[in-house]
Amino acid sequence: MTEAPPTTEGGEAGSPPEGRGPSLVLDLLVFPLVIVAVGVGVFVLFGLITAEGKGPGDYLDLIRTGDSNRRWQAAYELSKVIQGRRDPELSDPRLVGRMVSLFDETKGDDPRVRRFLALALGRLGNAQAVPALVEYLRDVRRGEGTDSETQIYAVWALGAIGDDAAIPELVALATHEDPGLRKTAVHALGAFRSEEATAALERALLDPVDDVRWNAALALARHGHTAAVPVLEQMLDREQLARSEAVTPEQTEEILLQAIAGAALLSDARLSARLAELGSDDPSLRVRAAARRSLEQRGPASP
Repeated sequence: MTEAPPTTEGGEAGSPPEGRGPSLVLDLLVFPLVIVAVGVGVFVLFGLITAEGKGPGDYLDLIRTGDSNRRWQAAYELSKVIQGRRDPELSDPRLVGRMVSLFDETKGDDPRVRRFLALALGRLGNAQAVPALVEYLRDVRRGEGTDSETQIYAVWALGAIGDDAAIPELVALATHEDPGLRKTAVHALGAFRSEEATAALERALLDPVDDVRWNAALALARHGHTAAVPVLEQMLDREQLARSEAVTPEQTEEILLQAIAGAALLSDARLSARLAELGSDDPSLRVRAAARRSLEQRGPASP
């Protein structure tokens, strides 16, 4: 539902990143699950190229010249090196240009190459990557892109980079016919505070898909917008969540915890009432404790 992948306890074991957009990985349960399995599966199923002594430039060379398996593995390793933030080569201003060129050149290659290059570009956080990512997503809207995971990584990368030039494309994708792209675009829009992004998030509160609405509400709550209150109120209702066939009991608890975190940022009597109920009656110890902390943190609720 939020390194290669986002996870389930606020960690990044399977999530796009410990990246750069403000709280982009906060909404782990709401973030598309397609990303979650990648980080683990890569290492379990394949013997990756030896990472010892290799830097970003080495991995870029392997992406350009290696065989089919080595190229996508090198792209994944590049994303991990960038995530670590320790390699001095990351300060080379030419690095992002080389990565963008490879992203453009690998159209039609094994989709995993572009997928992990998009992840790497998001983690690098350089706005020079935005035009290439936007152009790729425009191709998707024209029906030219077919790999859904690459699309999700590219959308995530735009949110992680956080450059306003990406907003129009993310707004367009927030109404895409594919619910997975919509929820990812809404998730990414949570990194922006512009009027255009806020208006798109408010429209997404009416989306027919639950986790699109939930992402929108959580993002708006982080920005202090009370338009999020009605959806947050629904998210704080365990019985209502339980009626959704798409939500498991484990996911219900995580959704409640995310909603509680969002509610803590808004002063509203309806949310206070929900938090009080959860704090006294919810069967989960974690949820009760979180609801009580949220009530303690909040100021007097407005009616």
